[in-house]
Amino acid sequence: MKDNLQLKDVSTAEGQMVSIDLKDIPELPVDMHTMPWKPFTDEQKQNTACILDDVCVLNIPMPKNKEEEEELVNKFLNGMRKLFTKENNWTFLPMLETSMDYCAQCNSCSEACHLYEMSGRNEMYRPNFRSEIFRRIYKQYVKKEPLAKWRYGDIGLNWKTVARLGELAYRCNLCRRCAQTCPIGVDNALLAREIRKLFSQELGIYPRELHEKGTINQMKCGSSTGMTPEVVKENVEFIDEDYTEITGIGIHTPFDVQGADIMLLHNAGEVMAWPENIAAFSLIFQEAGLSWTLSSKALAYDGVNYGVFYDDAQTARIALQHMMAAKELGVKKIVIGECGHAHKALTVIADRVIPFEYQVPRESCYVTLHDIVMSGRLKLDPSRNNFPVTLHDPCNIVRLMGIVEPQREIVRKIAPLFREMPCHGVDNYCCGGGSGFAIMTRNNIEQWRGNISGRKKMWQISEAFKDCLGPETRKYICAPCSNCKGQIREVLEHNDLYTKNNFAYGGLVELIVNAMVNVNPGFIKFEGEEE
Repeated sequence: MKDNLQLKDVSTAEGQMVSIDLKDIPELPVDMHTMPWKPFTDEQKQNTACILDDVCVLNIPMPKNKEEEEELVNKFLNGMRKLFTKENNWTFLPMLETSMDYCAQCNSCSEACHLYEMSGRNEMYRPNFRSEIFRRIYKQYVKKEPLAKWRYGDIGLNWKTVARLGELAYRCNLCRRCAQTCPIGVDNALLAREIRKLFSQELGIYPRELHEKGTINQMKCGSSTGMTPEVVKENVEFIDEDYTEITGIGIHTPFDVQGADIMLLHNAGEVMAWPENIAAFSLIFQEAGLSWTLSSKALAYDGVNYGVFYDDAQTARIALQHMMAAKELGVKKIVIGECGHAHKALTVIADRVIPFEYQVPRESCYVTLHDIVMSGRLKLDPSRNNFPVTLHDPCNIVRLMGIVEPQREIVRKIAPLFREMPCHGVDNYCCGGGSGFAIMTRNNIEQWRGNISGRKKMWQISEAFKDCLGPETRKYICAPCSNCKGQIREVLEHNDLYTKNNFAYGGLVELIVNAMVNVNPGFIKFEGEEE
C-alpha cells in the first residue's frame, strides 16, 4: 500500500493501493464509533479486483491472462471514445467536455468534499484525483494529443488502471458540492457518473444492487423492492386501516382515478419501511381536498430510478414508464414524493433523455405541500411540534434542483424550535448514502458509510442540536428523502443514538401531520413511546 500516493500508482501499485487508517478519521461531538474494516478473503483477492482501498463495490473479475487484461482495456477505450461523440452521448457531452478541458488543479473541490475530509484527507479521495486519471487517459490514448505525456503527465494504461478507475467512480456520492464550489464550474461528480455509465453500458460492469436488484428487478416486476401491483395495493390498504385507527381520521388512498389533477409517485420503499410516510401524504392530500391518485401500473407506483446513478439507458426506460402511466390516467401533473433521486431522475434528467411529446408536467412534493400549508387548508397547531427540529437537505432536490425555501417555510411555520444545520441549503452535505450506497451492504460498504461518507452529516446534526444533546430532550431530524432516511436510520441504530440522544427521524409530511389539530396527538414517535 502507498503512503505518498501519486497518480501514476493507479497503474503500478501491487495489491491494495490504499488503506484508510481509522485513527485518521475525525471524531464527532456525538458518540459515533468507527467500524473496523473486514479484510478481504484470500478467495476474494484471487478472483476479484479488490485493489483500490478497503472497499469493493464492483467485484470486477480478476483477469486470468494477458488476453483478458487487454480485452478489459480495449473495451474501456472503446466506451471512452463513444462518451465523447454526440451520437452516443448527446445528453451530457457539452458538460463532460467542459469539465475535461478546464480544471486548474486548484483543489477547491477537495475542500468542499465530505469524503476527502472524513477520510483523514486521504489523497485518493480528492474529487480531482479520479478526474485527472480519466482526463490523462483521454488526452493520451483517445484524443492522442501531441506531447500529451509531457503536457499533462504520463498515466500508464493497463487493466489495473481501468479496474481502479471503475472503483474510484464509486467513491463519490455524486452530491456535486465540488461542482458548486469550483470557480470555473468543473463537475467532478459528473465525471464520476460518466465513468460509471461507461462501465455499465460498454463493459457490463455495475453494482448488482443498482442493476440486477434495482433497475432490472423494477422493469421485471414493477418495483425495485420486488413488490407487484397487487402487493402494493394490499399494503396501502393495510396502511390506511392502521393509520385510520392511529390518527382518528378515516384514510382512503385512491388508485387509478382517471382525470385526477395529480398522480402522486412514492418511493415504494416507504410502503415497506416507513408506512407512516404513505399515510401522512394520503391524510394531507385528503384533508386539503386535492384531486389526486396513485397508479397501480407496474413501475408507476415506484418512483425509484436507480439508473440515474449509473446508466442513461436504464434511466430513460424507467422514466418513460412513469410518464406513460400519467398520460394513460390523464392527470395534469406528476407530484414526486419524498425521494431525492426520484426528483432528479424524473425532472432535470428526464428532460434530457425523454422526448418532449412523452413528457408530463412534474412537480416536487415540497412545492405542493408548501401550497397546502401556506394556503391554510389544514388546521395546524405548531405547539404540537414543541421539540427541537432540524432539516436535512437532500442533495438531489436542494443543490441539484434549487428547491430550497418551500420546505423551510413549512418547517418554520409548524416547528417553533426549528434550527438550521451548519452548511445548510445548497451548501449542505450528503447524508452519506447518496448515489446508490444506501442500499449496498457488502465488502465493507456499510463500514465505509459509517466511517467516512455518513460522518459529516452526523457532525451537522450534532452541531444543530449541540445545546440539547443527551437523552433529556426529544429531537427530530426532518429528512424528506427515502434514501437519506435509510442512511440516517443506520447511523442512529449502529451507534445507539436513539437512546443516547433521544433522536427521532422522519420526513416532512410526518411533521405536518403531527401538527394537525384534528389528528390524534403523537403521530411522531420518539424512543420509548408506543407505536
